[in-house]
Amino acid sequence: MRDLGVGFGYLVKGQKWVGRHGRWFGFGLLPGLVTLVLYAGALVGLGYGADDLAAWATPFADDWTSPWLEMFRGTLTALVVALGLFLAVITFTAVTLLVGQPFYESLSEEVDRSEGGDVPESGLPLWRELWISARDSLRILLRVAFYGVLLFACGFIPVIGQTAVPVIGFCVSGFFLAEELTAVAFQRRGVELKERLRLLRGRRMAVLGFGVPLTLAFLVPFVAVFLMPGAVAGATLMARELGGETGGDDRDEDSPENDRAGGNLPSSGGDQGVHHLPH
Repeated sequence: MRDLGVGFGYLVKGQKWVGRHGRWFGFGLLPGLVTLVLYAGALVGLGYGADDLAAWATPFADDWTSPWLEMFRGTLTALVVALGLFLAVITFTAVTLLVGQPFYESLSEEVDRSEGGDVPESGLPLWRELWISARDSLRILLRVAFYGVLLFACGFIPVIGQTAVPVIGFCVSGFFLAEELTAVAFQRRGVELKERLRLLRGRRMAVLGFGVPLTLAFLVPFVAVFLMPGAVAGATLMARELGGETGGDDRDEDSPENDRAGGNLPSSGGDQGVHHLPH
């Protein structure tokens, strides 16, 4: 159970990191804002059309008497909306990360740089990185869709469907949300999806401690956009630990090294300065 607190601690550390590096926080907001507008429209449409969808999918219930018809279709409508939210939480991150690949990769590199040591780079062209990210996201979404359909069906089981199933659903969402976020750092390190999942399963409770609170927070409108930069930063810190990397020594936040890491002083690494995109 201690690992739950460890995972949550990385989420908090990530938010603190972007809080200390304000320009990187603003930089990381842009992809989320674009994706939020698209998803808001889709979810509003789902909310208005869910009851019609439930009626269309259950023509056999048209002759049922009240209150059974209303109860059945009302439950089905709620499940459709819940499934939509479930998928939105997962796909929002995948789409945002895909849209913001250059943004979040630069942010993740800056987190590595601020921790000291090497800053891994994939060495791949942008189009190749986008292709790998899209391919891996599709693989994850197929897994999520499988669990989503399974949990949707289990939602009809009395008592269990209204108690255990939502809890399991949030755990599944949290795990795969953490996978999507850590993928930014892992992909730069050349870690393939299969190996990433192995590393995450090895610290399952820490991953849930990171992902489940974030999943719950993402259900609040606009919160996802403002938490994304810190979530990427925290996921990078967690990926470093899962990969067996050691962080840099604790530093005074006002030191020149931290000023350079925050983009306030020029980098001494020559070409590394190209990663400071907020400039």
